[in-house]
Amino acid sequence: MCRTLLLILMTLFFLPANAQENQLVKLEKVKNEHKINVFVGGKIFTSFLYPDTLEKPVLYPLFTSKGTLITRGFPLNPREGEPTDHPHHVGLWLTYENVNGLDFWNNSYAIPAEKKHLYGWIKTDRIDEMKDGQRGILVYHANWCNQLGVILLEETTRFEFGETGNRRMIDRVTTLKADTIVHFTDAKDGMLGLRLAHELQIPAKEDQELRDNKGNMTIVKGGADKIAHGNYLTSEGKTGDAAWGTRGVWCMVFGKMGRDSVSIAIIDHPDNPGYPTYWHARGYGLFAANPLGQKIFSSGKEEMNLQLEKGKTIRFRYRIILEEGKNAMTANELNQLAEDFAKDVK
Repeated sequence: MCRTLLLILMTLFFLPANAQENQLVKLEKVKNEHKINVFVGGKIFTSFLYPDTLEKPVLYPLFTSKGTLITRGFPLNPREGEPTDHPHHVGLWLTYENVNGLDFWNNSYAIPAEKKHLYGWIKTDRIDEMKDGQRGILVYHANWCNQLGVILLEETTRFEFGETGNRRMIDRVTTLKADTIVHFTDAKDGMLGLRLAHELQIPAKEDQELRDNKGNMTIVKGGADKIAHGNYLTSEGKTGDAAWGTRGVWCMVFGKMGRDSVSIAIIDHPDNPGYPTYWHARGYGLFAANPLGQKIFSSGKEEMNLQLEKGKTIRFRYRIILEEGKNAMTANELNQLAEDFAKDVK
């Protein structure tokens, strides 16, 4: 009798802790909007936005388990004092700079009408699956097309959302099917991108002048920035600005936000093309993995120029992790998470 009572008490004691380990994920479609909210344990994680007013579908904004906002607000919801460069950097996205000569990466409302024909558009035409559970699932279909609506690629993306303790996780698996012969010309800007909150930038002392492949210049202001104090670390031990243009299985950005340390990692998958990816990780807040743009990162020693025949497919798999706590994630933890990702996702 005493032993039975003890077992019951132990069960009751451990239930709350276990319940918090893997929180329920719930997806809710917003009425009359092209927007799906993702909640974990009743708290907002992110929203999937896919209106035609955006040139690509995005996850925006993104929050940690403690409610800390880790994405820049501009241009959708600007916050005072944050940078306003690169208006095409919205939340978390996947695009590429040169697909049959069209720039899908740099397209935004800021492109003049007379130049729009040089840019591609990713239009989401349907939601194929929404599922709640310990791992929330969202599957959508979209078309990569030119300004006349001619389709180059069909995209099917599957998101899985989850949370364990203070760690939130997104698995993104994107399959691209060619509707014609498609050339991914080797280019700097691609593919999985995340625009970080101001606090996670690396402080810059001088202004930076950045140009795209059409000569458009963006100036990123430097100077006495007392808000930015982020840093990068790659699986190969590269830190800070030295992470840019190097290969690695994973890359993490981390920094103090409020009283805690926030760390965000992107993990590459061994079955992805160009593995391990090059990191297009900029100090001004662009955190991107680009496996297809190798020429600029290798100073001309490597070049990709991927071609996809009509009807053929290619798949990209990434794991994105957000954690907030006393310390940033460790290299050993990320190595284990990368091993798990390689086994769990095909």
